[in-house]
Formats: sequence, C-alpha cells, structure tokens
Amino acid sequence: MKVSVVIPIYNEEKNIEILYEKLKDALNNQPFSYELLFVDDGSNDNSLNILKDIQKSDKNVIVISFRKNFGQTAAFSAGFDYASGDVVVTIDGDLQNDPMDIPKLVAMMDEYDIVSGWRKDRKDPFLSRQLPSQIANKLISLVTGVKLHDYGCSLKAYRKDVVSNIHLYGEMHRFIPAVASQYGVKIAEVVTTHHPRLYGKSKYGISRTFKVLLDLIMIKFFQTFFTKPLRAFGPIGLGSFFVGLLLAIKLTVEKLFWGKDIGGRPLLILSVLLIIVGFQLIAMGILGEFLVRIYFEGQNKKTYYVKEVLSSR
Repeated sequence: MKVSVVIPIYNEEKNIEILYEKLKDALNNQPFSYELLFVDDGSNDNSLNILKDIQKSDKNVIVISFRKNFGQTAAFSAGFDYASGDVVVTIDGDLQNDPMDIPKLVAMMDEYDIVSGWRKDRKDPFLSRQLPSQIANKLISLVTGVKLHDYGCSLKAYRKDVVSNIHLYGEMHRFIPAVASQYGVKIAEVVTTHHPRLYGKSKYGISRTFKVLLDLIMIKFFQTFFTKPLRAFGPIGLGSFFVGLLLAIKLTVEKLFWGKDIGGRPLLILSVLLIIVGFQLIAMGILGEFLVRIYFEGQNKKTYYVKEVLSSR
C-alpha cells in the first residue's frame, strides 16, 4: 500500500523543516511506501524556497505551488488531485497535529473508508477556538447525521477512491466525512495528539464560523436533495400557493357576497405575494431538476456508487 500525505502550507517557514523531519520519523520503516505532497498556498514568506530545497533532496516529496492564496480547501483539493497513493492522509502544517498518529490512522483503513482524528485534549485557547469549535461540531453532527467529535481536525485518512469523487469548494474540507456519507462510506474516529502552536500565527478567526454555517446549509441540501431538488422547493411552493389561493378565495367571497372593500386590505397583497412566491419556488424546483439531469447525463455521471461487483463470469 502507498500513502499520500497532503500538507497545506501558508506562511509556515519556521515549522516546515521540523514538520518534514517528524513526518520522516513517523513514516520511515512502516509497512507501506509514502509520498509527501506539500501544497504552498501562496505563502509570502520563505516557505516555498524551503520546500523547494527539501524537494531537491527527497524523491518522496512533491511541492505544489499556488499562484496566490486560495485557502485550505483548495490546497487539500489540489493534494487529492496529485496524490497517487491508495490512502490519502491530510495534516496541518503548523505542527499542532502529530505525524506519529498517521500510522495509527492508516492501520484502520483496512476496515474503514475514512478515519478522522479527534483532538480530545486540545491546546488552543478555550473561548476563541475550543468553544466555537465544540458548538460547530455538535451543530454539524446534528444537521448532517454524521456524528463526529471534531470535524475541524485536519488529521484524517481517506481511501483514494472516496476523495476522487468529491469536489471541494468554500470551506468544505471540514465537511468531507459528511459529504462522503452519501456514498455509503464507513467512518471511524480516533483520538489523536494535539500540540500548542510554537511558531507562526493561526489562520482561523471567528469570521470563519459564519462561513461554516453557510457551507453547512449547502451540505445539508446536497445530502438530502441533490438529485431531487423539486422535493426541496416543491412542498414549500405548493404550501405557499395554496395558502395564497385560500386567502384570495376568502377575499373574493367577501367582495362578491358581502360587498366588502378589499382593494386596500393588506391581506390581498399577502395572498398575491404567496401565490407568486409559490409559482416561483415550484419553477426553481423544475429548473433544478433540469440542471441535475444536465449534470449527470451531460458528463455521463451515475446517481449511484458501486463498492464491489461479485460475478462468476
């Protein structure tokens, strides 16, 4: 078996060489071969030059350099694209994840498709990092139905065929287990070591919480309605349309049989609005159905994923 380790790097010049040595110590003499894919995410310090020097002296090292800073999700995506291993492991470049945990994750890949790290004893500040993370983890687990203690831990192991079917956008790298769950994968979680940051600055802030919430809405929609968008918009549209229609009928009866003036009543405006919104939502669902068919049929994609085929032929 071959293991590809993907490490996103953004302004980590003081950490790179230490991390590289720790990775070699952890991966040498293991019962698998490995490659290290360092993805420089547009660093503006000396990170790229350090990576180039390492790559010249080690044939197991691959350096992917971005033209500018595209973010951690894009870095992971590039690593997945260039990885040639049977198993892909992701790990942060800030030395807070421990490379010595990698063999432990890889050893579980015979039984699972994804093994996620759990920073049970985190060394980050509680109020600014741990508390928002705990809230986010509970919310993501509740919404997606995939129960993990630590979605934000970058130390994860994946089967290559799993990540090959996943396209990442926004901040979606933390949602990979939830996205992959629609393929019927087996997911495990294992406690990993977490270290305090020694060099450099954290790239995470409270603003990322709002981005995560928006991505979570999209992930939930993809999980439930990706191949049937009309079922997402249709019920709401029909409900809105029929409520508006009932209100319109009520007002019409009052006008025709009791002679009441309905022209200036807010209820009339509401009924018309609900009918129009209902039509629009149903139309969006139908357009979504067309787009789904274009997506799958235009690229010859399947709406199912085969794990294995047993045949005597």
